Amino acid sequence: MSEASEGKTLFQKIIDRDIPGTIVYEDDHCAAFRDINPGAPTHILVVPRKPIPRLVDASDDDQALLGHLMRTAAKVAQDEGVGDAFRLVINNGADVGQTVFHLHLHVLAGREFQWPPG
Repeated sequence: MSEASEGKTLFQKIIDRDIPGTIVYEDDHCAAFRDINPGAPTHILVVPRKPIPRLVDASDDDQALLGHLMRTAAKVAQDEGVGDAFRLVINNGADVGQTVFHLHLHVLAGREFQWPPG
C-alpha cells in the first residue's frame, strides 16, 4: 500500500481499490459496495467519494450530493432485485454504531425488519 493511501478512510481505500471490496455501482460522486459484515441478506454501503466524516459534518454545499446518495441507494436496491422493499440507515457517531467515520448509507433488504429499529 502506498504512503499516499495511509491518510485515507477505509472506504476511500475500497473506492480507490487500495484494498479489496465488492463494488456494485460507482459514478463520479459515489460508490456502492457490499458490507463485509452484513446485517441482512442484501447489505450495500453507498459512500460519497468526498470524505465527509458524519452526516452532521455535511455542509449546505453538500445538499446535492446528499440527494444523489439517496437516489443512488434506491437505484442500487432495484439493481439488487429488492425493488422497493429495503431500509436505509445512516449512523451518525460512535454512540449509535458508526465505526467508519466516512458518511455512508446502509441499504438493507432480504429479511423482515422490526420497528422501532435498534
